[in-house]
Amino acid sequence: MTAIDPNRVIVFDTSLRDGEQAPGFSMNPRGKRRLAHALAELGVDVIEAGFPSASPDDFSAVAGIAREVRGASIAGLARATRGDIEACARAVEHAERPRIHTFISTSPLHRLHKLNMDKAQVLESAVAAVELAKRYVDDVEFSAEDAIRTEPEYLIEIFSAVIAAGARTVNVPDTVGYSTPTEVRELFARLKREVVGADSVIFSCHCHNDLGLAVANSLAALEGGARQVECTINGIGERAGNAALEELVMVLRTRQERYGLSTGINTQKLYPTSRLLQSITGQEVQRNKAIIGENAFAHEAGIHQHGMLKHRATYEIMHPEDVGITKSELVLGKHSGRHALKDRLTRMGYSLDEAETDKVFASFKALADKKKEIYDADLEALVLAVTGGNASSYQLLSLSIQSATGESRMPTASVRLSTPDGGEVCEAAVGDGPVD
Repeated sequence: MTAIDPNRVIVFDTSLRDGEQAPGFSMNPRGKRRLAHALAELGVDVIEAGFPSASPDDFSAVAGIAREVRGASIAGLARATRGDIEACARAVEHAERPRIHTFISTSPLHRLHKLNMDKAQVLESAVAAVELAKRYVDDVEFSAEDAIRTEPEYLIEIFSAVIAAGARTVNVPDTVGYSTPTEVRELFARLKREVVGADSVIFSCHCHNDLGLAVANSLAALEGGARQVECTINGIGERAGNAALEELVMVLRTRQERYGLSTGINTQKLYPTSRLLQSITGQEVQRNKAIIGENAFAHEAGIHQHGMLKHRATYEIMHPEDVGITKSELVLGKHSGRHALKDRLTRMGYSLDEAETDKVFASFKALADKKKEIYDADLEALVLAVTGGNASSYQLLSLSIQSATGESRMPTASVRLSTPDGGEVCEAAVGDGPVD
């Protein structure tokens, strides 16, 4: 382990374990396998495939991924018990690079109320778990659950003991998302200084997002000496989620001069992998989600659009292509200015003089006050109204909207249009209103 590049960050993805156990994000076995293959193609170093002892289905999913997926270490989670560790060992035994990830709670709160164990008993269980796991695999990771709320002196003691027992990675979870970046940075720096055998292992962080600090805390851990980050696609996970893989990776890439660290992630696969997870779970990310949200590379404000047309770097610190999005989008709406409108009209093939442009822009602003977004068909109609051209257009023949109360009643709308070629088209839809 000492030969590892000190500037290389190991990306440990737990979307299939911590992410999947969050309400609303359960995945079927086929979906889990699809995501695991996508994570390997993304360049994830370690895939935590599940918790084998949790259920027969979880065991089968981990075992299937271990057999099929190549290119990444496949980890299974296990409590510090013989039954869990032996089940985990069976589940990952066919992996190209198997890992057993064993854990036990270490904080005073958990020792008293969850485990009913004292410090000595917890330490003994941790060491025994690592020693047992080492009988099955070389790659053993130990996590001190609720490490952030554990006495630092005890954390140093228990990490020193499990390293002596053979752990290759020691993980510091902020299990309840309680810490702050300064505290995390200082803790990791102290652990690196005082843990016996620190130079022979990888220090890892696992940060939850209860206070919205999961990514910031993970970056602080890297500053303090961590070289593995545990994260999930789209930041899914228990409660408010985990550190988002795509955000961590793009921070390190975009701010290379600040951190001097790298990952093995193919960033052009970030957006496709995010979309795959959304399709598997049926859970969309919010529009303004960093890196992969629908608005991440969309610009509507006129000043921003003007700057983007002159030079992308004026309002974009990353290229959308770098994360697998085809291009930036200039969304025409009520905040858009003359420059953005003129650019869109030019790309549509229109060449207007200044007077015509002024008239179209005035009509555009009036329409934009009534519509969320302006489409090319709208612009075509505005231009033809000014230039006197004839447009082949759709005509409204009928529109029906129905709304009713009651749990089983859904608002419905239907429309019938005549098409430019003389035909008709009908569409109907349901929605949750008031307007879709």
